Amino acid sequence: MRFWLSEQERRPDPAPARADARKAVAVGTAAWLVALVASLLFQSQLEAAGYGWFAIAAAVGVGLGLVGLLVVQVIRRRARQAEGSSD
Repeated sequence: MRFWLSEQERRPDPAPARADARKAVAVGTAAWLVALVASLLFQSQLEAAGYGWFAIAAAVGVGLGLVGLLVVQVIRRRARQAEGSSD
């Protein structure tokens, strides 16, 4: 077995896989939203157990998820514009 191939022996790199990151970010954001609702419903029990910060962590997760959705949408829009201008 060889660990190194010369440039002439290498096969070309495969094309990057096209994936919809919006779905992954949306599912993660929805999971944080469920965690936020659950932590707000059980806030008193969480506070008594010393885990009152769970609601804040879940709120931050939802916020970052929303920012992530915005970023993914902007990246998709720019990629679409770049594809359209290269034609």
